[in-house]
Amino acid sequence: MEFGKLPDISQVNFRLPPDPTANASVLANGHSSLNRPSLFIGATGWSVKEWVGKIYPKGTKAPDFLRHYSQQFNTIELNTTHYRIPDIFTVQHWHDEAAADFRFCPKVLQSISHAADLGTNGELIQRFCEAMSGLGSKLGPCFIQLPPYFGVERLAVLEEFLKQFTLPLAVEVRHGSWFQNEMNMERLFELLEKYDVSTVITDVAGRRDVAHMRLTTPKVLVRFVGNNLHPTDFTRLDDWVERLKIWFLKGLEECYFFTHEPDNLLAPDLATALFEKTKSMVGVASRGPKFIGNENEGQQMSLF
Repeated sequence: MEFGKLPDISQVNFRLPPDPTANASVLANGHSSLNRPSLFIGATGWSVKEWVGKIYPKGTKAPDFLRHYSQQFNTIELNTTHYRIPDIFTVQHWHDEAAADFRFCPKVLQSISHAADLGTNGELIQRFCEAMSGLGSKLGPCFIQLPPYFGVERLAVLEEFLKQFTLPLAVEVRHGSWFQNEMNMERLFELLEKYDVSTVITDVAGRRDVAHMRLTTPKVLVRFVGNNLHPTDFTRLDDWVERLKIWFLKGLEECYFFTHEPDNLLAPDLATALFEKTKSMVGVASRGPKFIGNENEGQQMSLF
């Protein structure tokens, strides 16, 4: 992940900003139909051969990667859907291979997210939604990553897209205009609330504005970008655990937390650290990866 990457992080203030006041009313509507809120922990892909012998059993072959990935993590930032719409057989295979409690979070097709009209004048949105619906109960929120040049002046285009997108969704914005003043931010967040769409919060060194901490539904996607397991990666996780504790207590229903590292080989290390730190959360169901030889760690949490 190159967005927000810095060669020197020594001067970065990684502290999370305080919660916007609007979060209180959003969270007050949570937990309405749930026995227990859930924390989903995942990475950005399963096709990592270097994980064989680390979190995949020794001798695991590529066709079995997804099955073992879903036993280690309980969600994935599914980036392959950003480049093509998979056929029905591929989607069915993903569904069948994944563990029962696993959730896919597909990234919206680039031909939609980077189009001037966000795909609203064609059939791509419908085709994408129809394909992803094949994941059934294993479908988490899709997410659209709006390009760096998609600014606040295109809010009406985003609204038309939201009208047409029929699956659970979260939105990530990057253009600086969204964060220049409170009015611009609230126009965006009020629109997302109107259509029951969640936010993506990105925690990355070079763009602290995108760690906006605003919730628009009782669900959130967090994209956490580490720095090769630098000590600050772990203190940052501490801050996130404290914030998530508060959010879950106030009504957060689901958090999808994706760990990124520069080459993603170390993403399981970060995910494991997060899971270990969240064991202090009361009443939150979660599970995280365990390294080969440490099979008693990272098991399903069943608190309360």
